[in-house]
Amino acid sequence: MFSAAITGTGVFTPEHTITNDELVAAFNAHADLFNAENAAAIAAGTIEAKPHSSSEFILAASGIERRYTLDKEGVLDPTRMFPKLPNRADDEPSLMAEMAVDASLQAMAQAGKSADDIDAVICAASNHERAYPAIAVEIQQLLEINGFAFDMNVACSSATFGIQTATDMIKSGSISSALVVCPEICSAHLEWRDRDCHFIFGDVATAVLIERDEGLQGDHFKIKSTRLATKFSNNIRNNNGFLRRTRDQMEDRRDMQFMQNGRKVFKEVLPMVSKHIAEHMNDEDVQASDLKRLWLHQANKTMNDYIGKKVLGRVPEADEQPNILQDYANTSSAGSIIAFANYSSDLNAGDVGLICSFGAGYSVGSVILERA
Repeated sequence: MFSAAITGTGVFTPEHTITNDELVAAFNAHADLFNAENAAAIAAGTIEAKPHSSSEFILAASGIERRYTLDKEGVLDPTRMFPKLPNRADDEPSLMAEMAVDASLQAMAQAGKSADDIDAVICAASNHERAYPAIAVEIQQLLEINGFAFDMNVACSSATFGIQTATDMIKSGSISSALVVCPEICSAHLEWRDRDCHFIFGDVATAVLIERDEGLQGDHFKIKSTRLATKFSNNIRNNNGFLRRTRDQMEDRRDMQFMQNGRKVFKEVLPMVSKHIAEHMNDEDVQASDLKRLWLHQANKTMNDYIGKKVLGRVPEADEQPNILQDYANTSSAGSIIAFANYSSDLNAGDVGLICSFGAGYSVGSVILERA
């Protein structure tokens, strides 16, 4: 059995930023248009009026202040309220692959590795641009990597599931290195016209280079242990898919975008995640006092604060449980990796940290790391 380590990370960040104030102005204009167009039905009680949103509501509900998006104009158009992304010919790189390549090159440069040093590519994301050919194989081709590649989807937990998958292959000896890339175009599956969720997501791509821990010279984090768990739930769901046409359901329907029952998610996911981390740490003989850093899934500040307090047995210091969602919003699988990439270089040799992602499925994945 071999050991594995994270030797490089990369983060692709879109150029466009949407602040809460900008988003609220567009949403409220959209709500006014909707209410005016449906005034008779609203008066008759057959349709509910759309309430206004506010920056204060968004910040209190989520801790989010702004988000990055691939397109700003379409999202902020009150008559549209979703991104407008240009169509690409089949012989052009897909958008997800282009984002992933940028993040991957950063990770490879940080680790001092070239395409010849990498055996596999895993594209782990909550939504994929197409069913086939796999985005991962396209990324592999664009980076000129030999070996193999495949897509996987465990929603917001895709990164940690990808890390365990790559780590297990390295441990078995079937490969010596892999890129786990998470290109997330969350703006395309978010329902921007729904007050309860219109502020949640942003776009980004991350990459993690994982290598066999054998003679590594540069900075790296030893992967000490990984653990995954799933439990089926409909409380976070998206019903879009290739069977829509067969059911004569091609119209624009609310359930074809991101949907969640927020209260149930809070009630059911938080205990699941806290227990998962506690049991993982206990089985690996890691005490709360041993943890120098928690890199949590960046969905909601209240959720992270709750989990951090449960894991550490006290309110975490700001640098113990860093948040990036105030700037990036929820970026699905990429969030915990952004936090790790941005807040790990200051740790010393022997310091222990834990990456944890959780979300739809329900799913939860944790990775215990030690700075080499």
